[in-house]
Amino acid sequence: MNNTYTDLVKQTFEFPQEGFEVKDNYLEFNGLNIKALIDKYGTPFKLTYLPKIGMQINKAKKMFHEAIKKNRYEGQYYYCYCTKSSHFSFIMEEALKHGIHIETSFAYDIDIVNKLYERKKINKDIYVICNGFKTKAYTRAISRLINSGFRNVMPVLDNKEELDDYKRNVRTKDKVKLGIRVAAEEEPSFDFYTSRLGIPPRDILEYYVDKIKGNEKFELKMLHFFMNKGIKDDIYYWSQFNRVLNLYCQLKKICPELDSINIGGGFPIKHSLGFDYDYNYIVNEIVANIKSMCKKNKVPVPNIFTEFGSFTVGESGAVIYSVLGEKMQNDRESWYMIDSSFITTLPDTWGIGEKFLMLPINKWDQEYQEVHLGGLTCDGYDFYTSEEHINAVFLPKQQASGEPLYIGFFHTGAYQDQLSGYGGIKHCLIPSPKHVIVGYDKNGQLKDWLYAKEQTSQSMLKILGY
Repeated sequence: MNNTYTDLVKQTFEFPQEGFEVKDNYLEFNGLNIKALIDKYGTPFKLTYLPKIGMQINKAKKMFHEAIKKNRYEGQYYYCYCTKSSHFSFIMEEALKHGIHIETSFAYDIDIVNKLYERKKINKDIYVICNGFKTKAYTRAISRLINSGFRNVMPVLDNKEELDDYKRNVRTKDKVKLGIRVAAEEEPSFDFYTSRLGIPPRDILEYYVDKIKGNEKFELKMLHFFMNKGIKDDIYYWSQFNRVLNLYCQLKKICPELDSINIGGGFPIKHSLGFDYDYNYIVNEIVANIKSMCKKNKVPVPNIFTEFGSFTVGESGAVIYSVLGEKMQNDRESWYMIDSSFITTLPDTWGIGEKFLMLPINKWDQEYQEVHLGGLTCDGYDFYTSEEHINAVFLPKQQASGEPLYIGFFHTGAYQDQLSGYGGIKHCLIPSPKHVIVGYDKNGQLKDWLYAKEQTSQSMLKILGY
């Protein structure tokens, strides 16, 4: 019987896969020698592989352009990046190299837009789609951005009162482009029937006629559709999608300036070697459905905007740990203790039960066993005991001597730092790990550098007032 970890993976999945292969019993991530990074920087560390961002953006653009050509679709496609997925400057600047636009969620995002303009990373023609339930600070920041000459800032109205803030604060002579977010009906399994965000579909036509139609200062350009579940190929998603398309067509008949539909809620990313999602099919269905509905209602097709956050940056990230030791707590439960904490470095694993793609870096030629992974905090929930494709975790067996087992959690680049807080105070004062970035230098050569050192006790004690 073949019982090495390599045998286990090859018997379970098609392997190697895009982004993952093993050379000399060491795992490589997008061709990166992870063991060399471990030797150079030590564990734990977070890794950002910048080239993956451009690969994802160009992948989506190619699929939409091919679907538009195939369906003889007359509208344009615009790729927006959701800043909330990762606000870091190196992420934003890498994404902007590939001709994207920006979607914001809060007032401070507008400060990022201004900084990017100061650094000459964007110009004033870029689309800035402003989403979310907006505070007064947010609407004032949006208004200042419009007043400063940004021509394609588009506040997406989340409620009926929001427009009043722009009436008071916007001073530009040009008409301000507006969007309206449709309050989506969520799946029956959700805790609520209708999203807290957006305006109910039944109110939108009347609201447009009463508040926007004929206004010299504003024009409605976009209808925004968002599902919490993301873009999924099931009956419920397509039924809600077609309801919004039907609303778009009704609105278009009385609002000739309306010319865009924004599909919020992005594509899923690979969280298992068994991941199976037909991106090309879904993109083609989106384009074909829009064209079919518009043809049926005899209205021109809209431009298509998408807002991809996790899809853009998620697969660029990884977290690398060492196994410090093994604890056998009863007859059948073996615990591998890592040199960090899941709660502090991968908060989605305990907050929403997210499963990331987890693989060992070394010891692929060793026998494997079922284990539980434990973090360093004293919290009972600081553990990881199942993967997306199976209710268990299998890893190579520890050896009495030699190098420790290294494990990696991959495709972790979206939201984890935003949720756990970058730096600051962590549970049980477990420090934030060092952060390593890999990208291209000016000569087109890959290089790695240390973006942030591991957090020190002094930095924490200062915050705590010691």
